[in-house]
Amino acid sequence: MHPDVPDTLPALDPIVLNGQTMTSAEVVQVARAHAPVVVDDDGRRRVDASWHAAQRVVLHRPVYGRTTGVGANRSENVNAGDRPEHGLRLLRSHAGGLGKLLPEEYVRAMLVVRLNQLLAGGAGLRPAVVDVLADALNAGSFPAVHEFGAIGTGDLTALAETGLTLLGERFWLGTGASPEPITLDSGDALALISSNALTIGMAAIAWHEAHQLLSAAHVVTALSFLAVDGSHEALAEPVHAGRPHPGQVRAAAELRRLLGEPINPAARIQDPFGYRCFPQVHGPALDATADLGRVLEVEINAAAENPLIRADDDSAYHHGAFHSAYLGQALDRMRLALLHTGTLSAARLASLVEPRFTGLRPFLADGASGSSGVMILEYSANSALAEVRSLTETPSLGNAIVSRGLEEHSSFAFQSARQSLGSLNAFRLVLACELVAALRALRMRDLAPNPDTPLRTAYELAAAKLNPIMADRQLSPDVEAAAALVDEFTDL
Repeated sequence: MHPDVPDTLPALDPIVLNGQTMTSAEVVQVARAHAPVVVDDDGRRRVDASWHAAQRVVLHRPVYGRTTGVGANRSENVNAGDRPEHGLRLLRSHAGGLGKLLPEEYVRAMLVVRLNQLLAGGAGLRPAVVDVLADALNAGSFPAVHEFGAIGTGDLTALAETGLTLLGERFWLGTGASPEPITLDSGDALALISSNALTIGMAAIAWHEAHQLLSAAHVVTALSFLAVDGSHEALAEPVHAGRPHPGQVRAAAELRRLLGEPINPAARIQDPFGYRCFPQVHGPALDATADLGRVLEVEINAAAENPLIRADDDSAYHHGAFHSAYLGQALDRMRLALLHTGTLSAARLASLVEPRFTGLRPFLADGASGSSGVMILEYSANSALAEVRSLTETPSLGNAIVSRGLEEHSSFAFQSARQSLGSLNAFRLVLACELVAALRALRMRDLAPNPDTPLRTAYELAAAKLNPIMADRQLSPDVEAAAALVDEFTDL
């Protein structure tokens, strides 16, 4: 289970899904904390109206995937007598996922995103699918979904595997009772798999992790700032009012709020960039994460199925709204910005082990001469930072031309979501290494934050959970405790 989620989960209020207002935070609540879901009546009516419209529209015009093949087979008509089996053949042929099975939280995120999207009313899919998806989520059941198969133009393999599970051809995982198999109409198959729900769900989890960790970065930075008697001039409001990028302004304001008034005079006229330029470097990561959140709000509530079925005028619109360029590029930008925040964290860690910044022994050592103190944390932090750096490679620079050349552009948004989750896991460890060193330096200096500041609360949380023994010992448990601790800093 993820460290955010305790072994015993408290009862959560149901999340009402209506296809219009779901948030990334709610996706995470369903995916990780198993919050129950309730289907809104208006959303259910939109699903029903869209399904009936789809039955009518195929009577008077060709409809992709319902009366025709898919991909480069779009010009091949499906004979009326073959249509009852057409959807089943489509699911079976597209359930070609490869690699390992995805974790439960990713699959649950996919299910709730797809359910919410259906309630927007553009899929033309039978209402029974809505009920079985909600039942599976509430029961704790989820399909077995493989990790590889998406290139950012629809999570076809993952959703086809889901479709076969709904039909009873594949097995359910989880601790709950498996939903009873349902039947699908010939046009339901494409309507179900025409979505990037897996990518969107994973991106929502990545957004949540980024939001948590970037907020915690303010706290960890402020503790290091205090440990080296950093200059508050670099955080002053006039400095940032003169160059008011939103993230930069917010980062400086957060450090001012956390630190309160200086305890000691500034030790230097100008600090290293890890302190002096923190708002300017961290600000872009805050802005990138906020922009990702805005993209996700659209995607989670999107009626983006191809074709889009409109009940208002019994129309089918063939289009390219399944393309995930917005999401893939927003994720790529966030990962790149995250690297620079991580680089400053490693730089502050380097200053904390340097006597000229703390007035303490090299590497914050204690005890016998030659003791190593936290020397190894620099190595470990830079190893984790190397992982963050390697995962900044932008999948959106790649391309794939598939389906006999008809589909000649891809966003690789799924790969970007996957890399973002890995990058955030490594970034968490970089921050944790800095936190261990900052708290040790403050303890050794007998220096604590002002009592009336949020930073004092953070200091006391850390002091309660991190080992106070200064003698040379294994530091891995400290870093693991700090990695779990940073989530508690988010709402200070």
